[in-house]
Amino acid sequence: MLVFTKRNVLLYFRDKISVFFSMLAVLILVGLYVFFLGDLTSKGLPEFPSKKTLLNAWFLSGILAVASMTTTLGAFGLLVEDRSSKRYMDFYASPIARFKLIGGYIGSALFIGFVMSLFTFIVAEISFIISGEPIINWQNALSVCGIIVLAVTSSSAMILLIVSFFKTSNAFAAASTVIGTLLGFLAGIYIPIGTLPEYLQTIVKLFPVSHSAALFRQVLMESSLIEAFQYAPDEIKEDFMKSMGVHYELNGQMLSKKWSVSYLIGTTIIFFTISLLVLRKKEK
Repeated sequence: MLVFTKRNVLLYFRDKISVFFSMLAVLILVGLYVFFLGDLTSKGLPEFPSKKTLLNAWFLSGILAVASMTTTLGAFGLLVEDRSSKRYMDFYASPIARFKLIGGYIGSALFIGFVMSLFTFIVAEISFIISGEPIINWQNALSVCGIIVLAVTSSSAMILLIVSFFKTSNAFAAASTVIGTLLGFLAGIYIPIGTLPEYLQTIVKLFPVSHSAALFRQVLMESSLIEAFQYAPDEIKEDFMKSMGVHYELNGQMLSKKWSVSYLIGTTIIFFTISLLVLRKKEK
């Protein structure tokens, strides 16, 4: 299984076009934030201490959540390509067990997703430091790495279920375009969740990628939130966090970090289970 995982990883990074398109949604979001969304979001908020740092951390959190899904989506493109070209028939004729082949696709997607998401985080942090932003402490950096692992695993489970229904590269490419477009809304980057109608907020909260973004925000925005609202009433701070998707609200209660972690783990188990059942049925 490790050999097959290595094969998939090498094929992914060898195809520069595939790597580029798996990061395209992230690049588009960065461009929109720099030239449009950043100023729009900033003007919609009153002035307060550490405003720029807080918004940069908020945006980076959404980017990391999006990257965790788009990179795994690109990695699973190898599965669709192998099925489209009938190459998987050669693999099935080999002495390798089928569960090891699927495990190879999953393992490569997890590895690629983690590496590319970590790369995104490092590049963003370097750019922030160059622009004069404070350096993130090592405890929060480790927490971000842990959340990346959870976010990538959760995204891999969902993407595996999606790609299990595709047999052609063209259909997969079309789906990738739609997914990349929707992710900006689901991660709360285009429009903060607090400005959406109630029914749309409910839809956003159902998607695991939204909870990944919330976990990133709780870590990356922690120190800036303390500085920004140290003299403000708790109600104002809570309203800001709910509006910006730092914490989600359910039945009038703020959802804790443990709740979001549990939700991601639970949906990961469910999606992986359904995905494997679907793939097993299609291979018969």
